[in-house]
Amino acid sequence: MIPVPAGGPSAAAAAAWAALGRVRDPELDQPITDLGFVASLRIEPGLTRVELQLPTYFCAPNFAWLMVADARDALASAGDGRVEVVLLDHFAADEINAGVAAAGGFGSRFDTDGGDPVLAGLRETFDRKAHVAAQERLARALAAQVGERLPDVTLAEAARLAPDATDAVVRRRARLGLSSEFAICDERGAPVTADRLPGWLRFARTVRVSVDGNAALCRGLLETRYGPTRTDPARTDPTRTDPARTDPARTGSAR
Repeated sequence: MIPVPAGGPSAAAAAAWAALGRVRDPELDQPITDLGFVASLRIEPGLTRVELQLPTYFCAPNFAWLMVADARDALASAGDGRVEVVLLDHFAADEINAGVAAAGGFGSRFDTDGGDPVLAGLRETFDRKAHVAAQERLARALAAQVGERLPDVTLAEAARLAPDATDAVVRRRARLGLSSEFAICDERGAPVTADRLPGWLRFARTVRVSVDGNAALCRGLLETRYGPTRTDPARTDPTRTDPARTDPARTGSAR
């Protein structure tokens, strides 16, 4: 339970919650605040402390590391004072918490066998999947309006016809450093031509269904493990998230 200041939610707590809302699960491409992964947020003079909880005891440590490190960085950039981000109830929590607190890379605590010690490659892989899934949602939003013109639709036209879906694509391209004038493009930014479009849409649908299915599975596992969680306290009281934490032990399934 997070203490609520007598005068109501503090500006610092609201800013911290907003910063955490910019941290995304790397595989699910959704904010950790929406997923219910923020177990607690405590604001004290000179200190912001956050506890994170994940769907299972065996969630992949590289995914968990990215979320803990990204949460620390987001909070550090949002305000002054010391930041503590603590992962709870995870088999590698001690290594992850110590490594992130020391501002080390993943390779400082885990054997990467000489490859990707800062997880840049993993992050890019999931960013590319998120871009494909976002484009598939945009394609569905545009299909009834543009028909067979879909391969030729520009990003500017898409923004007029489906602004929210287009914004999601633009944000993911920014993360990748990918530039294209087309609403639907391949991994190099080139348009997906009409002859390639049916195959691309089947592939993109598979990616999107996988991402959405994993998100639903993780929400279900999290609720089974901890009980219902508050995923949007910012609208009412941004200093409170009060999950009904049961025996944290030990859902043994890995994501």
